[in-house]
Order: sequence, then structure tokens, then C-alpha cells
Amino acid sequence: MTTVPRLSIVIPARNEEFELGATLDSVREAAEAVGQPWECIVVNDGSTDRTAEIAREKGIRVVDVELHNIGAVRNAGAAVTLGERLVFLDADTRIPPETLRAAWQAMDDGAVGGGGWVRFDQLKGSLKIPVALFAWFWLRVCRWAAGCFIFCTKEAFESVGGFDETYFASEERFISQALKRVGRFMILREHVVTSSRKARLYSVRQLLTLAFRALLGGRKMLMQREGLEIFYDAPRESSES
Repeated sequence: MTTVPRLSIVIPARNEEFELGATLDSVREAAEAVGQPWECIVVNDGSTDRTAEIAREKGIRVVDVELHNIGAVRNAGAAVTLGERLVFLDADTRIPPETLRAAWQAMDDGAVGGGGWVRFDQLKGSLKIPVALFAWFWLRVCRWAAGCFIFCTKEAFESVGGFDETYFASEERFISQALKRVGRFMILREHVVTSSRKARLYSVRQLLTLAFRALLGGRKMLMQREGLEIFYDAPRESSES
């Protein structure tokens, strides 16, 4: 890029070769629609597949780490950003142009950060109602950003110390709470589209247990990787699966 980016999009990724390409295509389209200088950084957390290669093929900067802690991976990406505004997006999440524009406008209007609604690309019928209820409570009642899409100003991010690396899950909940303490935090009506692969790979019971642990579990439960393997060592889909 010939100008300093104002918008930095950080994507943590571990063995995401099946999803990453489409996500990066959506990022490019959305960022160009915003009309501001931008950059995208894929933080490759010890992948053993083509994750890093795919990102580089698409002209995206790659930062290689071996952290295995989602908050630490996101912080590593934020540490090398140049933009004054940050977006954290999961590697299996597509962001429509209208959603990124809405996030940019929210920060123009004084918000320090926020999130947006989440739609799933496919979802089992038995999960539709509990997922909708969980999302309503998480996003609308608690007003916490979903982990797959968080935006904030870099100033606010640095003022709260970034993501709390003592947690292995629900880090989006705690940074949402922290950002609320320093300014206006918004949950947009616009949405991102994220993969429902966990619903294809795990049972309804496993997913509901995990959801309630994230929502109601004590902080100590979230400070250890044991029991949270679904976030770190879950199987990945492929074109052959």
C-alpha cells in the first residue's frame, strides 16, 4: 500500500485452509467499499496446513506465532497494526460490505467499539432455537460482541490493555465489558456470516454445555484450556469431508 492504513483487520487462524480464502475475499470487498486505506493481518498460530500460504497468495500479511491462546493471538496481530481502527474477524467468518461500513460509521459517530449480529451459513434444525436464544441474550441483553466479529478504536483497545490473555475462551465478553467502561459500545443491526461447522462436528449436548459454560461459567473455568478443546483442537472440515 502507498498510504498508511486507517483500518486494520486482524484474523487469528489455525489450520483454516478450507475457510480462509473466502473470508479474505469478503474482507477485500468490504474494506474497499469503506473507501479508506486498509490492511489485513492473518496471525498464523502454528498451522500445519496451507493457511499461511493461502493468505500470502492473496497478498495478505502473515504473522507467525505459537501461542495457542486466542486472546494472545489477537493481541499479537494488533501489536503490528498501523491503523487507528481495528476489526477482529474469525477465519471462518465473512463480513458483508454494509457491516464494515456500519462499524466504521459507528466509530465516526464516537463509539469506542462494538460488534454485530451473527448469522450461520448452515445450522441443524434442533439447534436453531437455542442458538437464537443464546445470541439474543449475549448480544442484546448483555451487549457483548460475538467473538467472530469485534471492532474498536486502537486508542480504546490499548487503553484497556487489549484482550485478557488469562482466558482461553469468552475473551470477547471481557473485552466488551472493558470497552464499555471507557466509552460507548454498540451492537450493530448489521451482521456477519460465520460457519456452523461446530454444529456439524459436535453433538447438540456438547454445544449447549459449552455455550452455558461460556455464558455462566466462573472465570476460573475459563482460565484453563482443559474442557475448551473445541476452540483449539477441534477437527477441521475440508473439501473431502
